[in-house]
Amino acid sequence: MSGIHELYEQLVKQFVEWAETRVDIRAAIIVGSRARVVGPADEWADLDIIVVTSDPEYYVKSAEWLENIGTVLLTFIEPTTSGDEMERRALFEGMLDVDFAIIPLARAQQLLQAKMTPVQVVNTFGRGMRVILDKDGMAAQVEKLVSSAATVPPQAPSQGEFLQVVNDFLYHAVFTAKHLKRGELWWAKMSSDCYMQHLLLRMIEWHARAKCGWNYDTWFRGRFLEKWADPQVLKLMRYVFSHYDEVDVKRGLLAMMRLFHAVATETAEKLGVSYPTDADKKVTAWIEDVF
Repeated sequence: MSGIHELYEQLVKQFVEWAETRVDIRAAIIVGSRARVVGPADEWADLDIIVVTSDPEYYVKSAEWLENIGTVLLTFIEPTTSGDEMERRALFEGMLDVDFAIIPLARAQQLLQAKMTPVQVVNTFGRGMRVILDKDGMAAQVEKLVSSAATVPPQAPSQGEFLQVVNDFLYHAVFTAKHLKRGELWWAKMSSDCYMQHLLLRMIEWHARAKCGWNYDTWFRGRFLEKWADPQVLKLMRYVFSHYDEVDVKRGLLAMMRLFHAVATETAEKLGVSYPTDADKKVTAWIEDVF
């Protein structure tokens, strides 16, 4: 074990020793790269801990409890990836970054009783979980859910889901062009380089699975994209990002639209769903004319 891994393990040890003395903390689970078997943590990985507590407000509003774990350089709070709860992110001495997802006990119990959907389970725990504290057996219940969810095969998008992504992308292509013409460069760049590229990523995931089988692993939120995406897609990805410059944002937008069209039409063909060709042609022609 390298030095950085040992330092993270020391943080885990100190957290557990402290959490065991807290009546309100009922469970703690490590997820993410430091719990994964496939694609395990390297020296640059952070530490993700889900903390189940009956007093979530304390951990969100206060940061003093972090001093029981290590020397804190900075900390802040933000919504979890799902947006349902909050997490406290902290940077400890040695640039050790830890995400504490604060889950209310009532919410955790509700999810267990309602049976989390396979997608929820797999997205959060499917790639690995390491129970470090389980006072009430809740984490053991989660492990059972993970085992059950692993047997549920992933589903290809329906015609409606496919069109939702395509139409959303084309709509925001027009949206981006209009804001560029208005002179709102920041707004246009955020639309193209953030929102639209999120939709492009979704289509790239579908494209990879449509070609390689629906069980093909595309990870999540673009993780390890360079390993699983089609090589030709990766080659063209270098052109879709732009500088903070009106001319370059126009260039990047058109390049992204060409890539999205190529990936989406091939995906539609392989999935046996229809692609809105007429709308695509009209949007593209309008944007090229405006530019």
